[in-house]
Amino acid sequence: MKTKTSLLVITVILLTSFRLAPSRTIIGKITSQASGATLQGVSVALKGTAIVTVTDAQGNYLINAPDQGGILVFSFIGFQSREVKIGTNNRIDLSLELDSKKSNEVANEPVANKKRIHARADLTPKTSEKGSYSAPEQISYQPYRAQKDELEEKFNTEEYAGISENIFHDAVNSPLSTFSIDVDVASYSNMRRFIQNGQRPPQDAVRIEEMVNYFHYDYPQPKEDPFSINTEISLAPWNEKHKLVLIGLQGKRIPTDKLPPSNLVFLIDVSGSMSDANKLPLLKSSFKLLVQQLREQDHVAIVVYAGAAGLVLPSTSGADKRKIIDALDNLEAGGSTAGGAGIRLAYQIAKENFDKEGNNRVILATDGDFNIGESSNGAMERLIEDKRQDGVFLTVMGFGMGNYKDSKMETLADKGNGNYLYIDSILEAQKALVNEFGGTLFTIAKDVKLQIEFNPAKVQAYRLIGYENRMLKSEDFNNDKKDAGELGSGHTVTALYEIIPAGVESKFFKVDELKYQTSKLDSKASKTNELMTVKFRYKKPDGNVSKLIAHTVIDNNISIERTSDNFRWAASVASFGMLLRHSEFLNGFSDDGVLRLAQSAKGDDKDGYRVEFISLVKADRLVANK
Repeated sequence: MKTKTSLLVITVILLTSFRLAPSRTIIGKITSQASGATLQGVSVALKGTAIVTVTDAQGNYLINAPDQGGILVFSFIGFQSREVKIGTNNRIDLSLELDSKKSNEVANEPVANKKRIHARADLTPKTSEKGSYSAPEQISYQPYRAQKDELEEKFNTEEYAGISENIFHDAVNSPLSTFSIDVDVASYSNMRRFIQNGQRPPQDAVRIEEMVNYFHYDYPQPKEDPFSINTEISLAPWNEKHKLVLIGLQGKRIPTDKLPPSNLVFLIDVSGSMSDANKLPLLKSSFKLLVQQLREQDHVAIVVYAGAAGLVLPSTSGADKRKIIDALDNLEAGGSTAGGAGIRLAYQIAKENFDKEGNNRVILATDGDFNIGESSNGAMERLIEDKRQDGVFLTVMGFGMGNYKDSKMETLADKGNGNYLYIDSILEAQKALVNEFGGTLFTIAKDVKLQIEFNPAKVQAYRLIGYENRMLKSEDFNNDKKDAGELGSGHTVTALYEIIPAGVESKFFKVDELKYQTSKLDSKASKTNELMTVKFRYKKPDGNVSKLIAHTVIDNNISIERTSDNFRWAASVASFGMLLRHSEFLNGFSDDGVLRLAQSAKGDDKDGYRVEFISLVKADRLVANK
């Protein structure tokens, strides 16, 4: 009888343990209800388990939880503890109330304990010897210095490439608009960093297409080609005389277990400028999240550079996670920055371990502050253009502030068959390297170009919103030697055109009639209801010859209220970007208009990215009114 009872107890324990096995990640931000300030060092625990983490310098946390059920416990000295049931969403933001009694206790506690409250936590899940997830036995802390103090102590030398906003073009004399797709999203998280620090970003730091493409859109999966083409038309929310056209691409989503093996090289900047807490420490935590996604058939090498470049980890199987993580843990910052030498060595290692059937990629992580060897944008551009011929793709991950070189890193990603991310928190690393793992690291189509031909009988003038740094000449569309953007597994790409319909007067467009020639329209143009024709060209990841797809767009007059969440959300994000850039085309549209549009299109926001955007718009309103 005792044996049966013991077996029953063991069975219950095993079933309980199985039920609580973490299978998804919950993220969020913790703030003070009284001041709205973010709280660093808040303990976040999964009730009834040993799984626990703490919030980072921006109040962000990341914790593993069961697929269903579970309760999170939030506790912090001086504040009232909270328990929150985990629902279906993967993001839980929370404001903690001050506890007057506990606040007095904090005021009287030893100085050593106060320092512990303001420590920086390593939010990365621990790994067992076999590389699988296991709950941390204790919380590890590392010294942290507030970012605000860092900004005050250091001269700001951030660099951004100049952007001249696209203007309206005459559809009669210039009917073609040609550009490269852009899957980069660095501008959005960088913009978020500025607003969360209480200031508006520099105008040239705002790339509207990257803000729009930061979000996932509910486009249908493609059936034959690597992507589906989706279009929608309505009135422009900021100008009812104008129309807004959405063009959306949906990349084919490949299940993780079906993705080809990866030959990755982590190229990590360990120079002295990377010593700040939001640089190398955050970088290491971010890469650890990526390591958790690797399979046995994937391989990783680690190259570092400071005064010189060196190989610190030869190509290693993704099954040996402990070895890869140990190599990351041993990295320390110091010295000058020989970025060119690091890039050369990383590509050399990638070429030595090249997998003809796999995904070959260098992942560069840096603040972009190169100061030894090739360092100018032109020199780095030529270096990357030369190296991409080896069939190795590039992902650029930016970190830090104060000396951040956005322009250099955007150039590297554009010229290296790659994509560009800005990691401002562990939550952004989770989004890019875990939630969007396939899209970030696995290319399904390269050199993707779009060319739109407008029907002058329907369109008087047009302008592309954003993509200023991605514009191409008309003849570049059919030139397979001309480089363009890459599309990753499951990626969505969205572009917006503002159109002035034929016969509509607008203060934003007026061109005198030509004196020496006239433009005569084809009679067919007036007889068709086609607004425009959208053409796409793309190559397979290992191909050199492009394939052409054409898609006609029929004119219609759907009200903004009847458009899809995709349309209204993209329009709200684009209008916010225009607001931050002080666009002349906003026509008096304000934060209030952006908010109304965004709140009507939030949709199924499981990961909370759209709610966060809405909070950013509200925060910007306060910043603008300072």
